[in-house]
Amino acid sequence: MTQRTLHGTNRKQKRTSGFRARMRTKNGSKVITARRKKGRYRLAV
Repeated sequence: MTQRTLHGTNRKQKRTSGFRARMRTKNGSKVITARRKKGRYRLAV
């Protein structure tokens, strides 16, 4: 069976767009705050 073309790794995903990664920066915290305000079920990946 042939492999699909696009693959991502969970570790990379968590490190770039996980909750802790977002909270590290000022703008990332803004993202989290905005998502809280909107009532998102998931705030980050």
